[in-house]
Amino acid sequence: MFDLKGRVAVVSGASSGLGQQMALAFARQGADIAILARRVERLEEFKPKLEKAGAGKVVAYKCDVTSTEEVDAVAKAVEKEFKKVDILLNCAGSAKNNNVLNMTDEEWDFTIDTDETSVFKMTRAFAKIMKKKKYGRIINIASIYGLVGNTEIHTTAYHASKGAVVNLTRAVAAELALDGITCNAICPGFFYTELTTEALDTPTFQEFAKTHVPMQRYGQAGELDAAAVFLASEESRYVTGVILPVDGGYTAI
Repeated sequence: MFDLKGRVAVVSGASSGLGQQMALAFARQGADIAILARRVERLEEFKPKLEKAGAGKVVAYKCDVTSTEEVDAVAKAVEKEFKKVDILLNCAGSAKNNNVLNMTDEEWDFTIDTDETSVFKMTRAFAKIMKKKKYGRIINIASIYGLVGNTEIHTTAYHASKGAVVNLTRAVAAELALDGITCNAICPGFFYTELTTEALDTPTFQEFAKTHVPMQRYGQAGELDAAAVFLASEESRYVTGVILPVDGGYTAI
């Protein structure tokens, strides 16, 4: 089960963090992988790790996922190189944090463009390729903050963007169901990434996690892999529109 040999996976945000972790998960299952990010030099450094892990063909593409022109150009390049796209993992993201009273238009627009509008643009471009083969697995990386508010970090735009990704996932799942394309979202809890390390390492946030996460710890590297591989696989063919928290129980209480 969950063999991805012969499948072509596109992973955005693959220059660091969760994107790299889940790309490695696909590699271990034998997928061919197109990795996307703005920092192409990091992608080139990462390629040998994917190949060593068991990936088939691996190609790196420079792409700003907020740019329609770049997304569409990369989609054409990937289709030309691989002849198809089976799996799309939308993992690219960033945020500028502030509360609702003080957030600037620039902070809001940056976060919404990067975390939500980019998912729409990537999905639009790559789902058109999937539709030709009547097969696709779209996986959006949302967040527990797309499901709930919080009292510890003021990040209004991030909450809004990830909430939008959650319902975009449901809309896409409904629209593309008869095209053989599923669309699901993973909502990670507290995991270390370049964006979260500074906050997660503070004593106040560590205490917050102990009182608000039933497992009383942050997520560890690899603990999103099984969810991503399942949703990318043939075995998940009757699963679509699902919002899956992987959060140690945070959203259960």
